[in-house]
Amino acid sequence: QVQLVESGGGLVQAGGSLRLSCAASGRTFSSVAMGWFRQAPGKEREFVAAISCGGAITYYADSAKGRFTISRDNAKNTVYLQKNSLKSEDTAVYYCAAGRDCYPSGEYDYWGQGTQVTVSS
Repeated sequence: QVQLVESGGGLVQAGGSLRLSCAASGRTFSSVAMGWFRQAPGKEREFVAAISCGGAITYYADSAKGRFTISRDNAKNTVYLQKNSLKSEDTAVYYCAAGRDCYPSGEYDYWGQGTQVTVSS
């Protein structure tokens, strides 16, 4: 069992930055890939970024490339999402998720409760 708790959301002006954190409990954190997703009002949840268990491999949605950076600190059981140059369309609830094995495969078994990010224009 893995429990995930996101933090770092809030209200930010367009062009600003935020860093989201996701703290994980459980001994398997360092052996699984982690992902960030988001869901905007009235829209389906979408993929944002993913990182392999050791941090060497990362994937990004086109909307995140060049602006967002996913990273992890396995000693702290935490994954981060640094978000720069924020736009109003980045407004959403952001979720972190734990994968099934080391490499991002698109399958996630555990999800956090989400953290709201609101970007004002």
